[in-house]
Amino acid sequence: MLGSQFIEHFHFLRPGWALLLVPVLYTIYQQRQSRDETRGWQAVIAPHLLEALRVRQYRNHWFNPVSLSLLVMLLMTTILMGPSWRQQPSPLSKDEAALVVVLDISDSMRQQDIQPSRLRRAKQKVADLLQLRSGSRAALVVFAGSAHTVLPLTDDPQILNQYMAAVKPAVMPRAGKFPEYSLPQIDTIISDPSLPTTVLLITDGVSDASEKLFADYFARRPHQLLVWGIGKEKLAPDSGIAPLAADSLRSLAAASGGRYIELSIDKRDLQSIHRRIDSHYVVSEDSAVPWLDSGYWLVFPCLAIFSLWFRKGWTLQWGLVLLLLGASLQPQQAQASENWFVGLWLTPDQQGRWLLQRGDYREAAVRFNNPMWKGMAFYYAEDFKLAAEYFSRVDSESARFNRANALAHSQNYVPAVRLYNAILDANPGHAGAHNNREIVQAVIDAINLMSESQADEPGAGDSSKELGEDDPQRADGAERKVFEQQELVQFNAEEILQDPAINAMWLRSVQRDPSHFLGVKFAMQLSQQEEKK
Repeated sequence: MLGSQFIEHFHFLRPGWALLLVPVLYTIYQQRQSRDETRGWQAVIAPHLLEALRVRQYRNHWFNPVSLSLLVMLLMTTILMGPSWRQQPSPLSKDEAALVVVLDISDSMRQQDIQPSRLRRAKQKVADLLQLRSGSRAALVVFAGSAHTVLPLTDDPQILNQYMAAVKPAVMPRAGKFPEYSLPQIDTIISDPSLPTTVLLITDGVSDASEKLFADYFARRPHQLLVWGIGKEKLAPDSGIAPLAADSLRSLAAASGGRYIELSIDKRDLQSIHRRIDSHYVVSEDSAVPWLDSGYWLVFPCLAIFSLWFRKGWTLQWGLVLLLLGASLQPQQAQASENWFVGLWLTPDQQGRWLLQRGDYREAAVRFNNPMWKGMAFYYAEDFKLAAEYFSRVDSESARFNRANALAHSQNYVPAVRLYNAILDANPGHAGAHNNREIVQAVIDAINLMSESQADEPGAGDSSKELGEDDPQRADGAERKVFEQQELVQFNAEEILQDPAINAMWLRSVQRDPSHFLGVKFAMQLSQQEEKK
């Protein structure tokens, strides 16, 4: 599959540099002609006699500075042409990929063959993974004798970690170990089947029917399955601990087209999972998403070939001069010299793109001239105020959409909603603006509701003030001069756990262990499922 995708999308970003091959090929031709010892005698000696008079040499002369220089020229030309076959993830569409964590919280996960326990170690590993994938969306599903969605897709790892810390076997209404019950929950979370999704199953065992049901499920969906085994496979018979069913988990992963990941005491398992999640991106048809220049690795073969010039007889005298000159420069002078040299070959925008791919977002923003790319660099650097400023300097729909996203991230919710509305007025079919507007509007509504409920509290009026135009406009209520008396709204556990905006507000205001609420929610869900049957 990867091979076919490589062939389908392989192209050169800068094919014009292929013109350099003309002098390279001409040089190769001239070099071969100059090495033809019989060329000067062809006009005076008959060909059949010349062939008989020729002294044949069987030594191979290809390994010489000239031939290797030509090889380096070919490699450098390929680098300049920019071979590419995959797109780099854009910070403005990073939420497109989703991770659904399916966590086993059955009784066997209490076992302490892995310290401090299987469940606590699994939570620690997931927390590290979320930190590694900061900014990406993730959801949490737990299962035992039943399966329940703890939190839908969110890009806030803090909220997800708070809920994950609260889940334990006691909150489950039914005992057991049935990971297949989580499959309908995944469909509820991932409403768009084309969304690139990775399902991370964390458990120490499965049921008899799990393998077949998982295989059927993933055969009909493009999701990726990763199975993370928690526990020790080999234990003493009298230990009283159920060992890790590693063989069953490997078989389940293989039948579903997934991969099994072994638990490690270091970060090797995390890095393996992180790489596989990132590699599950699909190639987007959006031409605005930049393609990744994948030819830079060819620099290393070039450096290896250049190292041969240190052999006796190949030494370039001027190489020593450049080395001594570079060593004599101060660090500031060396940096200025490097910038000057790079400036001879790359435009400021090209320098910025190179720095952006290296992860030096601040320096990339400085180098870029294009305001759209400047805004993107500041967005990567999470300086959303500057990102919104530079996006505002481009008069296009994509720039307005990017600016609205930056405003939302900087908690300027009202201007962001207004901008989303403007985009939808001009293009009602803009799915991104529609979805993001609903998310931000939910946050505004939650803030308004809290502000109005606090208006009745003693002393609330003394500390409240009206925000001016230059202050962050976080909700519509901030612009109202008079708050009307409204009835205080009570949220039930279902609403709190399903709405990320209300979720965050509730966690900030209540600050208590949500295990009780999760237990009530799961019991209600199980009761509703049984009534439908």
